[in-house]
Amino acid sequence: MAGLLSEECIQRIIDSEHDDIFSVLGMHKNDDGSYCVRAFVPGIQNIELWTYDGLELLAPMECLHSDGLYEGILPGKRSDPYLLKIYGNWGEQLIEDCYRFGSLLNPDDVFLWAQGNNEQAYEMLGAHLMSVGDVDGCRFAVWAPNASRVSVVADFNLWDGRRHVMRKLIPSGIWEIFIPGVTAGDKYKFEIKDCDGNLLPHKADPFGFAAELPPQQASVVADHRAYQWHDQDWADKRGWRTKNDSAISVYEVHLGSWKRVPEEGNRYLSYRELAEQLIPYVKEMGFTHVQLMPVSEYPFDGSWGYQPVGLFAATSRYGSIDDFKYFVDQCHQHELAVLIDWVPGHFPTDAHGLGRFDGTPLYEHADDRQGFHPDWNTYIYNYGRSEVSGFLMSNALFWLDKFHIDGLRVDAVASMLYLDYSREDGEWIANRYGGRENLEAIDFLKNTNERVYRNFPDTMMVAEESTAWPGVSKPLYSGGLGFGFKWNMGWMNDSLEYVSKEPVHRKYHHHNMTFSLLYAFSENFILPLSHDEVVHGKGSILDRMPGDAWQKFANLRSYYAFMWTHPGKKLMFMGCEFGQGPEWDHDNSLCWHQLEHSEHSGVQRLVKDLNTLYLNSPALYDNDSDPDGFEWVEADDRHNSVFVFLRKSISSNGQLVVISNMTPVPREDYRVGVNLAGRYREIINTDADIYGGSNMGNAGVVESIEQSWQGRERSIVITVPPLATVIFEFEGD
Repeated sequence: MAGLLSEECIQRIIDSEHDDIFSVLGMHKNDDGSYCVRAFVPGIQNIELWTYDGLELLAPMECLHSDGLYEGILPGKRSDPYLLKIYGNWGEQLIEDCYRFGSLLNPDDVFLWAQGNNEQAYEMLGAHLMSVGDVDGCRFAVWAPNASRVSVVADFNLWDGRRHVMRKLIPSGIWEIFIPGVTAGDKYKFEIKDCDGNLLPHKADPFGFAAELPPQQASVVADHRAYQWHDQDWADKRGWRTKNDSAISVYEVHLGSWKRVPEEGNRYLSYRELAEQLIPYVKEMGFTHVQLMPVSEYPFDGSWGYQPVGLFAATSRYGSIDDFKYFVDQCHQHELAVLIDWVPGHFPTDAHGLGRFDGTPLYEHADDRQGFHPDWNTYIYNYGRSEVSGFLMSNALFWLDKFHIDGLRVDAVASMLYLDYSREDGEWIANRYGGRENLEAIDFLKNTNERVYRNFPDTMMVAEESTAWPGVSKPLYSGGLGFGFKWNMGWMNDSLEYVSKEPVHRKYHHHNMTFSLLYAFSENFILPLSHDEVVHGKGSILDRMPGDAWQKFANLRSYYAFMWTHPGKKLMFMGCEFGQGPEWDHDNSLCWHQLEHSEHSGVQRLVKDLNTLYLNSPALYDNDSDPDGFEWVEADDRHNSVFVFLRKSISSNGQLVVISNMTPVPREDYRVGVNLAGRYREIINTDADIYGGSNMGNAGVVESIEQSWQGRERSIVITVPPLATVIFEFEGD
């Protein structure tokens, strides 16, 4: 029988260098009509062929090589199903032969993958538990077109790359194998030899659904079929929390440092503990959305998730994928939308990640001027390669599909749009027209947004885009990028620069607070006070306020009320809602003990009241992108550093008057022009004693008088407290 295989072929099997392992292992028909079975199981003493019920010996097998290669002839020219009985110094075991199973991939799915159009590529690639007939196991598939050999290595094969060499599907470059007996929880990686036969570092699965707890790096077999969702009511109506005419107030969270358990070694809260503690807090504070900093698996805690390796794996730091689904499910049952940070702009150079995945620059560009990011020392995806853009596009859809996420905040969009982003002359390559725009990245973003909104119309795609790129949140048919929303980084930078100035100097920077209204309606904006503003030596938002402690808190309260009444949806990073003093530290819990002090609890109460006002005042949200919803009353009182404007609702005819005094000098008998005759009720005063202020105000109500002012027929005369914002609601006669 040994003559059926040449010595060269046998040696290539032993060295795991055979380029078509399925053509020699498993069952094969001989020229005389008989069937032979070959099996390669290193580290055993003998193998036999047994009937599929395991009750009868079919045939012995001959050892072709002492490393574990065996061959046997089935009796009577039969091709019956069989089992392998393997013998070792540990005993004996009946096992399935993985090489008797044909390809399980749908050719149409493979074709779509090659075109970059497989929206559910995550159903094809990766590790999928399934049954083939009566055999339970796992189908593994990975894209590595330039590899000469790919194997699954795992606990179940003692991490021996010779045991489960995969089948290559030409010309797609996808490798595949079905391994019986694999179950959820099994750890695995891919062992890859490059085109020259060199062994590469073991790679995690690019489509892996779960991963080991860092610093361990293996992928983990997981089952997305198990969890039973209970959020259908939310899914049927969530559009009321995702559209531009909705009230959207976002609480941004880093799950690892919102709250920890110091008495248990400062451990993280689990996803399920977060569901019990975070959700009630966010609801109590009046936020409508919770936005999670990246939950895709990442190796380095200090990256906060912005250097992900496992784009399809919810990080194991806080529990299993079902635990994360439970968290999202509970958010939805409490009518909280869930957004997550999504990072398609770059990926880290960790050896087990995507970099040089099959020995070549597969996911990244070959030229560092296109494929390496100098700011973050990370690789940049090759958006012009169809399989890469398809990989990322399907990942966006994956989170919305499998985890019921309500939207994605896309990180660092500006770095994707410009080929010269953070590069000097000579460090970048122009596009085919000689320009600096990354045409492939633009096409990728447009395609992804189009497919997301087509498949999940009641979701949000949010761009963190820091330049003046036009039409980021405009639809594709009008030449936009197709996002639903864009972070207003200009407002954030200008306003924070203003409030960090000493009040005596603010009159020279008055335009910092008014300039945003020149472009406020050009995009669907979100006003962000994000994690980026409380790290890297910037200090906390509170710490950036000038003056003594009283002035710092007063400044902060006035600024928050200005933000909540300014056009645009709201986003606040955790801790800012109670004026945390120290800069954010991702290794520790927020400073919840500070709420024992009235100044901090007062800020917290104000944010809660601002959210309540926001949710109940259509004037503050239903026409954020319409200039008819905003009207300056006084934009030029730079000497007093006072700003006055109206917010108006088209749908409800509601109207609010907002006055901000950004100096520590009270403005008594301050006249404000108004449009409507009647009473104006003071509904928010950031100087109220319940917020920690001096309680200067207007006794709750003022009446308009027939005296024209600031181009309006009537006016009100009010007291504007020091470093305070007051908000009046028109009540009518």
